[in-house]
Amino acid sequence: MAKTSDIVLVKKPNQRERFTEQQIVEFAKCADPITGPEYFMTNYFYIQHPIKGRILYAPFDYQKRLIETYHNYRFSIALMPRQTGKSTSAAGYLLWYAIFVPDSTILVAAHKHAGSQEIMQRIRYAYESVPDFIRAGATSYNKGSIDFDNGSRILSTATTENTGRGLSISLLYSDEFAFVRPTIAREFWTSISPTLATGGKCIITSTPNSDEDQFAILWKGANKCQDEYGNPTEIGQNGFKAFRSYWNEHPDRDEKWANEQRAQLGAERFDREMNCEFVIWEETLISPRFLTELEGLDPIERQGQIRWWRKPISNMTYLVALDPSLGTGGDPAAIQVFELPSFTQVAEWQHNRTPIQKQIAIMREITRYLSETVPITNIYYSIENNTLGEAGLVTIAEIGEENISGQFLSEPARAGSGRRYRKGFNTSNKPKLSACAKLKNLLETRRMTIYSKNLISELKTFVANGGSYAAKPGETDDLVMSLVLIVRMAQLLQTYDVSLDNAMRDNVDEFIEPMPFIML
Repeated sequence: MAKTSDIVLVKKPNQRERFTEQQIVEFAKCADPITGPEYFMTNYFYIQHPIKGRILYAPFDYQKRLIETYHNYRFSIALMPRQTGKSTSAAGYLLWYAIFVPDSTILVAAHKHAGSQEIMQRIRYAYESVPDFIRAGATSYNKGSIDFDNGSRILSTATTENTGRGLSISLLYSDEFAFVRPTIAREFWTSISPTLATGGKCIITSTPNSDEDQFAILWKGANKCQDEYGNPTEIGQNGFKAFRSYWNEHPDRDEKWANEQRAQLGAERFDREMNCEFVIWEETLISPRFLTELEGLDPIERQGQIRWWRKPISNMTYLVALDPSLGTGGDPAAIQVFELPSFTQVAEWQHNRTPIQKQIAIMREITRYLSETVPITNIYYSIENNTLGEAGLVTIAEIGEENISGQFLSEPARAGSGRRYRKGFNTSNKPKLSACAKLKNLLETRRMTIYSKNLISELKTFVANGGSYAAKPGETDDLVMSLVLIVRMAQLLQTYDVSLDNAMRDNVDEFIEPMPFIML
């Protein structure tokens, strides 16, 4: 049903009005501070249904609970499947809030500008259907904002690091927050939190993405519902009230629908989009399901910025790999230390403001500690020699390899390459892909053990990129690349060590999920 021609789309502001007794009763029911939102939305909130067209909002049971959560808690976070009405329900509640809570500043922030505009379009559509005796007049009416004559306003924007900075926000609505780039999401939450500290209200909704992004952190905090004495509490330790719904709560969805969706989306995307499991869907090197099972441990010892998870033991081989950086505050440098043939992570170092000379000194410090702790052992160290690695090679030459505990391991010179031979390992595309494939195999067959929480986080954002693998935009992969270098060192030693060869040899009878397809 289309809007009738006698409806004025935008009510003029600051007009004298006459009300009937029935209109006053209706207005009072909508304005009720307890039951008002639901009454307003079930009687005056019209939506655009993709098939039925213009219809009055008729919330399902889980949507009624959602609206109650929006209204009754200062901070709420909702984990919901796709296409279950979370954004539509939020649009109706935001419109109610703007009309019946005067002098409110409401900020709509979505992961993309188009998303925030879509929510504003739903708000405008609903506002244009509300009768004049209910709605406030509009002093400004645009695609991205609405100002009302009661002092309230609704603003929409994409989520950035500075979104909301400088505003005194009465109500923040953040839609699909899990899909905001992680670095932006962290900065956004840091900048927006002080604006809410003065009494502002916050609603966050999303389907899940990574289990380590800002949305996941807030969701986990909202589900820790215990006080310091272990007594149950209604809200989480971070002040958020958690709300969750399930795909089968929607009356139009049954097992037949679910099976059709699994066939279309695939099992992993269905679990993320509909079952609301925190399963990464990007083409990560390591299987998303395996990544969700990885849990890091706190180090048992720290030596400055070096984190140790295991004490060195005798009669083992240790690999120390450095992925260098400029040390000027950009990408970090990283060192991995692994024990062979168990392929167990022993230690790790990472920093972004350490100059290359100091990076080599730290690598030397690690090898010396290993040799002094367990005299009867084999130690091999190496660095990536691409670009910045040249400066590292110069530093090693100045120190003298004989003054660094262990043996400097380098890949053999390739005949006919035409390049000047350099020690260390050159990470071109072909050997990188080979090492990535071996790394994937070792991890997913549980022949490699990693303890670092930071490394696990990087693996979750280490994805197919063109004809290779790299960190997602805004993330880093230095810990992963130093791990790839560990694998390349082990592949070289494999030809000389029978026990290591047996540990690294693939079992063809064992099912391993294939690497994501890369078009070369």
